[in-house]
Amino acid sequence: MQPIRRPLRSVPKRESKSVDFKEQVDVSRPADWCELLKDIVAIANSGGGMIVVGLKNDGSPSGWDPGPLLSLDHAKLVDRIAKYTGEQFGDIEITEQQKDGKRVAALEISGSSIPMVFVNPGTYEVQTLDGRKRQETAFGRGTLYFRHGAKSEPARPEDLRAAVDRIITAARRELLSNVRKLAHVPAGQEVRFVPARLVDASDSAATPIRLTNDPDAQAVRGLDPNKTHPYRASEVVSHLNGKLNGRKSINSYDVLAVRRLYRIAGDGKPEFVHTPRFGAPQYSEAFIDWMVTEFEKNARFFDRTRSSCRRMGLT
Repeated sequence: MQPIRRPLRSVPKRESKSVDFKEQVDVSRPADWCELLKDIVAIANSGGGMIVVGLKNDGSPSGWDPGPLLSLDHAKLVDRIAKYTGEQFGDIEITEQQKDGKRVAALEISGSSIPMVFVNPGTYEVQTLDGRKRQETAFGRGTLYFRHGAKSEPARPEDLRAAVDRIITAARRELLSNVRKLAHVPAGQEVRFVPARLVDASDSAATPIRLTNDPDAQAVRGLDPNKTHPYRASEVVSHLNGKLNGRKSINSYDVLAVRRLYRIAGDGKPEFVHTPRFGAPQYSEAFIDWMVTEFEKNARFFDRTRSSCRRMGLT
């Protein structure tokens, strides 16, 4: 995987609640993985932020080579997070940046809609000076981590209150946005209401709708995205492989490549993806069916998508 070189506005100068510096991360060492994952989860639970690897605590370059981390397959990172949290959290971008002429790796982390809990302990072995091995624990099973200043620490009551406040604030913004749109309905147009939830077709309250990428189709709002876009990235992989029925085996990297090359997320394709204010993208059945259709048109659809992404430096 080629590193993304999308520039940041600037590399942060100091650590904070949303920024963490690490001198180095050895992707072959369990200890480094556990400590990195603890910070990723804590930052996501706290609303999002960044980890810059290759900087000392004072913000100066450590001289560490970020190559192995920049070359890390995004799918492997998602799998590592899922191993310890049970969540397929993939809203992380690893980008190559510069600080004082030295290369560093920046992990940009989106906020998680619901705080992630560690369902498995992050344990690893260390060797003592006398040659013995000792078990260390980065985080325990059932623990919930947030950022406190420049540290990742177990949750406090105020962390949970802040998480709830973020969810309420995001919902309020969406509601106010819809109210503003309603207040500016053009003359000669009418407002129609549909159920706030999806119901069975046999239900008398059901209103027939369908997801489409037709730009001239009437927009329908107010639907529950957990029903219209029920799939996380890993579930898309499972359902897609089921529909391909052995004709092609794809993985999460293929889905990531399709998403980036065709600008699926956040670019006018709400019929395919819903991105919560705090959390990983959720995908629709229409997105899966579209990929199946493209594959049936061209059996090299996924292979060409991978090649194009690598050539353009998108993955």
